[in-house]
Amino acid sequence: MKVVTGGKYENLDEAHSAFLFPEYGKNREELLEFVRALKGDETIVTASLELIDLLAGKFRKGEENVLIYSDTGKALTLKEVYELRKYLDFDVRGGFSGEESRVSVLFVEGKTDAKFFKAVFKKLFELKESREVPQNLMFIERVFERDNFDLLKRASDETYVAVIPSEGNSGVIRNLGNFIRAMEVFNFSVNRIGAAVDIDEDRESALQAIEGKLAQVGAEKGRAGYKVGMTEVVPLVIGLPFEDELIEWKKPTVEDLMLHLIEREGLLGRIKPALSVLNESLGRKLTPKEVMYLALSAYGHWGNLEGFYELFVMRSRFRNLKAILREAGLMDGLERLAFWERKAGTSRAGRR
Repeated sequence: MKVVTGGKYENLDEAHSAFLFPEYGKNREELLEFVRALKGDETIVTASLELIDLLAGKFRKGEENVLIYSDTGKALTLKEVYELRKYLDFDVRGGFSGEESRVSVLFVEGKTDAKFFKAVFKKLFELKESREVPQNLMFIERVFERDNFDLLKRASDETYVAVIPSEGNSGVIRNLGNFIRAMEVFNFSVNRIGAAVDIDEDRESALQAIEGKLAQVGAEKGRAGYKVGMTEVVPLVIGLPFEDELIEWKKPTVEDLMLHLIEREGLLGRIKPALSVLNESLGRKLTPKEVMYLALSAYGHWGNLEGFYELFVMRSRFRNLKAILREAGLMDGLERLAFWERKAGTSRAGRR
């Protein structure tokens, strides 16, 4: 199966014998009927995202099933198209052009991680939420009702940072690889891409997972880090063990960073009596996430856990947040994503 899209399909040899699909006026049942009748050896020219989704869903197996972007003549497998659509709301029809802005993208594991790092960027690096989307992020659809990613901007130097939740460590790695492939095919770029994963078993294994994906897309490793073309890739490995007689710590997650933060801010001490009562009642230690829900209630926040993370980070002391991120080995990578340029030996996060 070959799916051709983009504005210059007439110049492609594949398009001469292709089926030009008249998508306008077709309802979903008619699209399904059309796709069900396909054998898999056809070439279809279309600008319908709905049809592309159906084709990618049916023909995502096999390296021979591809989407060709006619504006560049380059191709993605339909498996990559399927994942770009499902996990990133990526508009694979292309067609976005214009001046690119200074942009960093950070892929994180889930929505709690996304709200934590969003708040860190706002708190430490003078970034604010933005509804203005730069050209190099136009490919990812903004669906504000679904809150599918957070976009921040610093007005002083016109820098954007997008924080995009994935589905676990494997989701971060998958999105990293697919996004880099999409940049190549659709001829756009961002300045830096961050990949934030939990340590899980050990730091070296977490880094190897990122490096393995980068090797597949032709990244080069230098003294300053990893590069794909002009885009720098910044790995962020999350893990800062937390020891407490009432809390069962098993493996590193973003909850560790929050545990350290609520301890330094004094909230953990306030809920210790409640932790002791629950510990005795349940006959076991509490998980970090259970502690977070107790902290949320004690703080008087009646929203969800993601909202609590963002609110608490924003209201925390500047020095406490910076100290925890430094201890976790994250500060340098976050600064790298947040700032267009850095002067040697200086911290752009300030000295508050």
